[in-house]
Amino acid sequence: MTPYGLRKKAARLRQAYAPHEHRPLGGYLAAMGTYAGVTAAIAGLVRATGRPVPERPAPADVLLLGVATHKLSRLLSKDAITSPLRAPFTRYDRPIGSGEVMEQVRDSGSATRHAIGELLSCPFCLAVWVATGLTGGLVLAPRLTRLVATALTAVAASDFLQMGYAVAQQAAEAGGQHEE
Repeated sequence: MTPYGLRKKAARLRQAYAPHEHRPLGGYLAAMGTYAGVTAAIAGLVRATGRPVPERPAPADVLLLGVATHKLSRLLSKDAITSPLRAPFTRYDRPIGSGEVMEQVRDSGSATRHAIGELLSCPFCLAVWVATGLTGGLVLAPRLTRLVATALTAVAASDFLQMGYAVAQQAAEAGGQHEE
């Protein structure tokens, strides 16, 4: 099939998939290909270095990486300080509290740019990439990865304590107002 024929077929597929909405299928395909390439590179590096791959990860490591993945994904996708990383792909919308911002994906530009914007502004989407990186790190550099994951987990625990404290403080203030 010629390149023109492939483009025509892809356009028909896009139209059939989402007739009333722009969905950057080509960008998603590029993102999936990049993810597969990164994953293959990590696997190749593990093999080249001869690092042993655990048959079954320790539950403590799974829990540690799970919380660290949550925190790093939110830091990268929502934190105000990391917004310069997302700015080429997103547009600021509003603050959403706790140092986080809401952003909208830029619709102008390429399908790949749009897909990257969706990836970078979605903590759930980004978590797959972060977990893959941390899991690869656990095999290639376990001590350093556990140290970084421990710091991220401590920050996540602190976040929940800060939010709990704020809720308790608001409840105490609201209770004090009712005593009058």
